[in-house]
Amino acid sequence: MNQAIFPKTRSTNTKQWYRTIWRWHFYAGLFCIPFIITLALSGAIYLFKPQIDQWNERHFQNLSSVDTPAAPQTLIDAALNHLPGSTFQSLRLPKDIDDAVVVSTNKDGERFLTYVHPSNAEVLHQDGYDNQFIRQVRAFHGELLAGTTGSIFVELAACWAIVLILTGLYLWWPRSAKGLAGVFYPRLSKTGRAFWRDLHAVTGFWISLMALFLLLSGLPWSLVWGSAFKEVRQWAEGPVQQDWQVRSNEHQHHHLQGSTDRPSLDAKILNAAQALQLAPPVELSWDKGLWKADSQHQNRPLRATAWLDPQTGNVEERSGFSDKGTVDKVVGIGVAAHEGQLFGWFNQFLGVITALGLVALAASGFMLWRKRKPENALGAPSTLDQHKAKIVGVGVLVLGVFLPLVGISLVALWALEWSVIRRVKPLAVWLGVQSHT
Repeated sequence: MNQAIFPKTRSTNTKQWYRTIWRWHFYAGLFCIPFIITLALSGAIYLFKPQIDQWNERHFQNLSSVDTPAAPQTLIDAALNHLPGSTFQSLRLPKDIDDAVVVSTNKDGERFLTYVHPSNAEVLHQDGYDNQFIRQVRAFHGELLAGTTGSIFVELAACWAIVLILTGLYLWWPRSAKGLAGVFYPRLSKTGRAFWRDLHAVTGFWISLMALFLLLSGLPWSLVWGSAFKEVRQWAEGPVQQDWQVRSNEHQHHHLQGSTDRPSLDAKILNAAQALQLAPPVELSWDKGLWKADSQHQNRPLRATAWLDPQTGNVEERSGFSDKGTVDKVVGIGVAAHEGQLFGWFNQFLGVITALGLVALAASGFMLWRKRKPENALGAPSTLDQHKAKIVGVGVLVLGVFLPLVGISLVALWALEWSVIRRVKPLAVWLGVQSHT
């Protein structure tokens, strides 16, 4: 008799755990779906930043009438005169002799890029740095074009997406030997809910590792997690010069303070900087009494910085990726891979496949919800065992120690549930917090 009861008890126990995890997966997915779609699409576009930059600047390359190069200071003066009241920030070294020289200037805290003809110093074009299409994509990806509020929502969605993937892997895990169909590849012959279930589960399994990597590698740049990580790092290591900032605009505008005491930039310094053959694009700026040649290549392990004597052009100091601390190296490699630049076109390919997979996950998850949603309820899976529900809830809260926004939002949701939702029975029933009985 005991042998007959044991399998049934085990099956019931598994079912209870499954529905409890499914409930958390449902709510996390419902919140994350719109963010997953927008972040995946904007991230897929940003993967091709070098190609987009190349296309946008095609009119300022291979210029005609390029003869004797103008003095570097003449090019800088042309950019400054074109925008009265501005200050010099940096000069981007041209890749070829017949490419326009890009001078970065600052006026009233705003950065401008001025494209200057290398021979006659004619200003060909000027644009606000943040007005560039790729900068708008980056701002949307990181902040939804909504500043600090948008940044917090993006981080909140990313953190809950980690919960979504972990719970999804539990739901995907095969619990009976029924073959590989529906587990490692979808059963395309199926229709209706079975088809969407296969598409959702199989896609989620194949992209889960890369999706988790993208989410985790983006955390050091986030506002709440990144700031907390920076504080912990300084507490553990003491005061350190962090190699990245927690806000994208801070990172990109780290050299916006203008210098009024810099000497004229002559050809000797420009030639010395070009001779270093740093990974492009390379920006030449005035920094603490020296000319600073700084590689801004997106593959961060290729970046290097050199400081040149303003009189002789000799290298006074040089630092590269190998000189950075372990934390900076790990973050740098993670960000380079996150942006699709660590190992060439295949890195971009993986990023695009992951982005498309995330969109497919969101779409199939939405379809599964719509197909099972009752007419007068949200359609959240019911909880069969309150004890297991509490265990999973505590587990998610513990995860919230590592992901602060998950913990904060979870406590806020519990407070809202007990103070408001449970007191309004129609709302509690619609959300699936209480049953009709």
